[in-house]
Amino acid sequence: MKKVFLGTLSMAILLTSCVSQKKYADLEAKHKETQDLLNSATVKLNDCLEEKATASSRLQTLEDQNAFLKANNQELINNMGNLTTLTTKGAENLEKSLESLREKDLTIRKLQDAVTRRDSVNLALVQSLKGVLGNLDDEDIEVSVEKGVVYVSISDKLLFRSGSYNITSAARNVLGKVAKVVNNKPDFEFLVEGHTDNVPYKGSGALVDNWDLSAKRATSIVRTLQNDFNVDPKRMTAAGRSYYIPVASNDTAADRAKNRRTRIVVLPKIDQFYSMIEEGMKDPAIGGSGN
Repeated sequence: MKKVFLGTLSMAILLTSCVSQKKYADLEAKHKETQDLLNSATVKLNDCLEEKATASSRLQTLEDQNAFLKANNQELINNMGNLTTLTTKGAENLEKSLESLREKDLTIRKLQDAVTRRDSVNLALVQSLKGVLGNLDDEDIEVSVEKGVVYVSISDKLLFRSGSYNITSAARNVLGKVAKVVNNKPDFEFLVEGHTDNVPYKGSGALVDNWDLSAKRATSIVRTLQNDFNVDPKRMTAAGRSYYIPVASNDTAADRAKNRRTRIVVLPKIDQFYSMIEEGMKDPAIGGSGN
């Protein structure tokens, strides 16, 4: 009986021991599996934390870049606004400059047209003078144009005797031909200049020197044109230039003879010249109104 009991107890202990070993093994296996899962999760967690740190760092970098780009964008917008303002002002200034240039160009063209017309009138005047004076010796009378002004230079041997301011009969013939042309040009004024050589005046009477002689000769010609040939006195001016504007040296008799001369300077009236300019401004061919 005792042996049976002991045998039964031993069997029970043995069975109990076998069950505990099996559970332990199962638990051990589950523990190992859990540990493996924990280790794997820990690795993944660490990876996630690293990725998060990297992502956070990248996010901060992107935010910084975004802020920088926003600032730059605003600056560019401001600059574009300023540039637009400057461009608009530049375009306005350029347009004003171009308009000013167009006006200046038009004015120049109008003035050039007026000068061309004046030159045409002067050319016609020269041809008229040369036509009526063509039979005279070229050394005694010369018609020329200088700086837009017509000059008629007449040697004193055709007009006066030496040291005198009285007009000779030959002079009346010459002055009559000049008067014929100037009377046909009522829109012109002219200046009569008396010139002498540098030999001091030694005559008697009221004349003192070459100034007086040159001025008196000029007034004699003006008076003759007025009284004998009906030239309007309002169109004439008399001037004495003495010997201070020679055309040759005074070293020889021939050169002194060239310096003793009377010069008639023919020029348009100032208001007539302005009228030519105004007419030029009205010419449609050069941009005028035509009115």
